[in-house]
Amino acid sequence: MTDTDAGWFSGPTADRGAESDVADAARSRLANGEADRPRDWSTLAVESGFAESTDDYYDRLHEASLAATREAVRERERADDAQLIHAVRAIDDTERTANELAERAVEWAGTLFDDVGSGVEGAREIAAREPESDAERRAVSLAARAADLDDERAELAETIGRIAPAVAPNLAEMAGPELAARLIALAGGLESLAKKPSGTVQVLGAEDALFAHLSGRAPSPKHGIIYTHEYVRGTRPEDRGSAARALAGKLSLAARADHYAGERRDQLHEDLQARMATIRARADDGGDPAPDGEAASDGGDGR
Repeated sequence: MTDTDAGWFSGPTADRGAESDVADAARSRLANGEADRPRDWSTLAVESGFAESTDDYYDRLHEASLAATREAVRERERADDAQLIHAVRAIDDTERTANELAERAVEWAGTLFDDVGSGVEGAREIAAREPESDAERRAVSLAARAADLDDERAELAETIGRIAPAVAPNLAEMAGPELAARLIALAGGLESLAKKPSGTVQVLGAEDALFAHLSGRAPSPKHGIIYTHEYVRGTRPEDRGSAARALAGKLSLAARADHYAGERRDQLHEDLQARMATIRARADDGGDPAPDGEAASDGGDGR
């Protein structure tokens, strides 16, 4: 291989292929190519006929670098875990906006109609009315928008329900599709979640409380968003710390299995069920709750 052949600018040239082929080849070699040692690439590019001058070479390098970066960003945005992140954030936006519009529509309609309900359901009832004045039409229309956004929220949840098991089969089964998507979103992606220790997974979503604790203004949070999981929320308060540690440990292992292997691991789910049964048996046995600092039985990662 010659020095010129090793350059990112080797391959199709303007006189041997379409301009798009030239750009694609250059972008691909720049992003994926390698050389065993540095060369005077600008000089080699001029000698090969790729560039008319050193300045022209650097202009082309700049363009190819930007194109390679844009393509990398597009590929990342098309990744399935990125779609989960977009979907769960859209759920939050539609839910918040639907509730705000519903509140406004209900308040407005209350001055126009009798027996107005509350919340999104109240907005649905308003949307079904036949308006008789311009003000009523606007209130009914606003209520309909709130109902539409609430419907969109439900459809987004269904989308997450389809995508999450394909992206993260263990995490989606263990946490449920929506909570799995929220954990992935809070971590910044499945790979990032898989690399986090279980203690971090345990308090994801409780950042404000954690910062307050670190500044000495509040106790350490026992759990973050995983509180919405039945294993934590449905466990007696005295044992929720142990339940949160156990769940976070298995969620962390599930994320790793999903990212690095992509296969369902039966043992993970069986171990979590057994651990939770042990924790909840304390209440049935009348035993004392485990202290917050308990580590031996849960293990460092909740195993």
